[in-house]
Amino acid sequence: MASTFGVIMAGGSGTRFWPLSRASRPKQLLPLSGTDVSLLRETRRRIADLIPPERTLVVTSEALAEQTRHELPEVPPENVLAEPVGRNTAPCVGWAASVVARTAPDAVLAVLPADHHIGDERSFRSVLERAIAAAREGDMVTVGIRPTRPETGYGYVELGEEIEPSVHRARRFVEKPDELRAQQFLAAGRFLWNSGMFFFRADTLLSAVRQHLPGLGDALGKFDDAAKHGTELELVRATYASLPDISIDHGIMEKAGRVSVVPGDFGWSDVGSWTSAWELAARDDDDNALFGEVVAVDTHRSYVRAAKGKVVAVVGLDDVVVVDTEDALLVMPRARSQDVRAVVNALKSQKRSEHL
Repeated sequence: MASTFGVIMAGGSGTRFWPLSRASRPKQLLPLSGTDVSLLRETRRRIADLIPPERTLVVTSEALAEQTRHELPEVPPENVLAEPVGRNTAPCVGWAASVVARTAPDAVLAVLPADHHIGDERSFRSVLERAIAAAREGDMVTVGIRPTRPETGYGYVELGEEIEPSVHRARRFVEKPDELRAQQFLAAGRFLWNSGMFFFRADTLLSAVRQHLPGLGDALGKFDDAAKHGTELELVRATYASLPDISIDHGIMEKAGRVSVVPGDFGWSDVGSWTSAWELAARDDDDNALFGEVVAVDTHRSYVRAAKGKVVAVVGLDDVVVVDTEDALLVMPRARSQDVRAVVNALKSQKRSEHL
């Protein structure tokens, strides 16, 4: 696929997996999918047969750029685009598309989050091939995940008519629903989870940016001009904070004309909490996921991680998360995994930056 580029979105603030994740080592740099390899490394490996490293761009923060390059040594260093400040996914993808379009405007971009897990990689590759083919024809394409539960934490996309085998028109994008609507979506059978994976030609995306986000389009044009004179990075540092803080979903995909969706069923997880990490991990006969020197007595369905050089013992506990690090300890019911953010917010309010 000589005209396909990969764009891996690798920002992240390190909040949902505190205390293992920190601002300096967020989720995508951690091994959270049941292996000893980081989520970012897994993402790059999954597309290696389709997209070579020299056609892979990774967009991350300036603070994480060197770690990202170290994690992906096969990717040319200049292909790691370092944002001076996070401005959501529309500027992130727009900048990457602009860089690609300077040499290959008709190239297809496969835009993938750096922090997801894929269980069935063969099915995943088939979905990617269909999405890339649709994008090559000029469509803007997303991958929709067939829901397995009435999930309220994801956005949805509604399937329209099938225009090619396993490729549908996207009828509409839907915001995260409440429990009742999520149950209705599941029962209807035509609503898919929005995976956050997108496919389009570089020139198609940039045209949509100019139409729907003209301020961003103007800024990207200035980046192109600066690149001709070797001053792009200086301009990016000086102006990136002024770019619109908007997702590609809201800023572009929900407004675009020709949007297609490819349904996928390949064991997808956004690895969004410690519960997700427990679900993906190898577990013992008591359904416990144990890491490090852990002694578990009469404990079930729990995730326990011990810091190096320490023993963590748990007795008589069910459905809990215990994560011990050198300088912090987290203990909570597994059902409240999403509340880790409240801990991070509390530490911020207390100005405990050394623990963030």
